[in-house]
Amino acid sequence: MQGALGPLAVRVEHVGSTSVPGLRAKPIIDMDVVIESEGRLEEVASRLATVGYKPRGDLGVTGRYTFSPPAGLPDHHLYVCARDNVELHRHLALRDYLRRHPGQAAAYGRLKQTLAKAHPFDREAYTEGKTCWIERALKLAREDKATCPPTTGR
Repeated sequence: MQGALGPLAVRVEHVGSTSVPGLRAKPIIDMDVVIESEGRLEEVASRLATVGYKPRGDLGVTGRYTFSPPAGLPDHHLYVCARDNVELHRHLALRDYLRRHPGQAAAYGRLKQTLAKAHPFDREAYTEGKTCWIERALKLAREDKATCPPTTGR
């Protein structure tokens, strides 16, 4: 994927539950491919198609485009978004907050486990059940970021 995209990919971010040490997660990697602007999306989609990725559209999340992986690769979720995309920044804020706060990551893991048992075949209900918790965590992340010194090396 990175070879096909070359410099079109500003960076690739590992996001989702597998990006947080110790957080319970399904064995599915979530990746956000960051591009300079949405205006490059057509070229990105074309290059991803050359290595077997299939575009699935934004799936209701404005500015974040989803691609199905090629057959034969481990299951993963690939999202492409511009560097200024709100959803990209939400993904990164939640990931970074949970990495800094293992107790919150554990609480989130317990919630996910409860929801998975309650909604084993209803992905929409599972996702909706996480929404309030995530929004609260994002609010705490904004407050936490305002009181913590910036990190280096990113």
